Amino acid sequence: MTVLHHVRVYRSEEPLAREDQLAWKIAEVAADPVGVDDDVIDMIVNRLIDNAAVAAASLTRAPVSAARQQALDHAVSISGKGGTIFGCALTRRSSPEWAAWANGVAVRELDYHDTFLAAEYSHPGDNIPPILAVAQHTGADGEALIRGIATGYEVQVDLVRAISLHRHKIDHVAHLGPSAAAGIGTLLGLPAETIYQAVGQALHTTTATRQSRKGEISTWKAHAPAFAGKMAVEAVDRAMRGETSPSPIYEGEDGVIAWLLDGADAAYDVPLPAPGESKRGILDTYTKEHSAEYQAQAWIDLARKLHDEHPGAFTPDNVASIELHTSHHTHYVIGSGAGDPQKYDPAASRETLDHSIPYIFTVALQDGAWHHVDSYAPERAGRDDTVALWQKVTTAEDAEWTRRYHSEDPAEKAFGGRVVVRFADGGELVEEIAVADAHPLGARPFAREDYIRKFRLLAEPVLEQGEIERFLELVQRLPDLTADEVLQLSIVAKAGVLAMAPAPKGLF
Repeated sequence: MTVLHHVRVYRSEEPLAREDQLAWKIAEVAADPVGVDDDVIDMIVNRLIDNAAVAAASLTRAPVSAARQQALDHAVSISGKGGTIFGCALTRRSSPEWAAWANGVAVRELDYHDTFLAAEYSHPGDNIPPILAVAQHTGADGEALIRGIATGYEVQVDLVRAISLHRHKIDHVAHLGPSAAAGIGTLLGLPAETIYQAVGQALHTTTATRQSRKGEISTWKAHAPAFAGKMAVEAVDRAMRGETSPSPIYEGEDGVIAWLLDGADAAYDVPLPAPGESKRGILDTYTKEHSAEYQAQAWIDLARKLHDEHPGAFTPDNVASIELHTSHHTHYVIGSGAGDPQKYDPAASRETLDHSIPYIFTVALQDGAWHHVDSYAPERAGRDDTVALWQKVTTAEDAEWTRRYHSEDPAEKAFGGRVVVRFADGGELVEEIAVADAHPLGARPFAREDYIRKFRLLAEPVLEQGEIERFLELVQRLPDLTADEVLQLSIVAKAGVLAMAPAPKGLF
């Protein structure tokens, strides 16, 4: 059964055995040779497909192209085979930390892959690029890769359940560095002592503020998790060479909790699997049907439903106001409660618009659909009737939706809310939605065929049909893949696709 590990801050003179530190407990979970359940393996396959899908759709976008070029400007490390890079020929590889960097940016760029929300929020699929890159570089087989990914997801989910980062304006990738390091440790079969040092270094080097997701959101939003993955690879390398890390990294009086999180009086209970317990955290995560912040998923589905049920009703002249009653997080992070005028700016960046629920709800309400490119196009954001209606959409925190957002009961946990549309003629329309249609408890939960359909939709413009079929056939044999086949777990773009993308020059 799951064990709750109590975490608090310790003064330097207080005894705290290494075996009682959170980083050590994480390392013990990673070093546990427990097998991976079949349903977990199936979900890992789904998420590999999902990551490849969203990476394919982002291949020609500037941040992805820049990161890819950085990776290509670095040679393969001399002690391994290197890692493949999304879009490039399978023989064109880079050092594993740079492959993790390039592929991590490709996966995150469109904000379109899996999510887990609890005390903190996260995209656990960000664990896959660094773990896969190291697997390819070191000659790991499919079974080892599965074990590594299962650990990465488990550690990330468990940290996210217990420790809030955003409350203190620390970016959520601070949970990703330790989880990716732990996953790589499992992949390589490293001892707990080595993983412990890697987890500490990975956390120490990946704490940063949330300004990357505030105001005019920059392209760094996609780079931040890739940087955490890259740092995890390097932390493991240093730990394998015998180098040590700040300790205790979580509990120390000058550590992360004391100075970056809840302070000297903080206490958390972090749930971790008991020895011999299966790592099933991935099954509590959920992917996105739409390319937008996860809290927007249910709202897009509700807007789509209202569009279909009330055709022509939501013109700027007909509507007096639209108020979305929702959770604290949705209101203050992607809603009007953020106080960011950029969330109502037609000239805002794509990264800003996908964190603006007033914009997203407006476009989905008008179009009855959501598209990962068209819905963010400058001409779409600047349309007069869209701008006029958009300015009438606000959010409000509702205590009940906040409670449900933080509920630990999966049956009542909710990421939506209630919409109140007030019409110019005095009429009113009230509807609500708790979870997205694609959520495990939603109207149409995602299954393998949905992941494959998403992959085909996003890959067809940039991959040859034969390449699509090759990848799908390969990834669905994941448990049986040889090391040579793991090296082929990537996608190769059509001839000329990458040539259309910018290839900026830098220092390297």
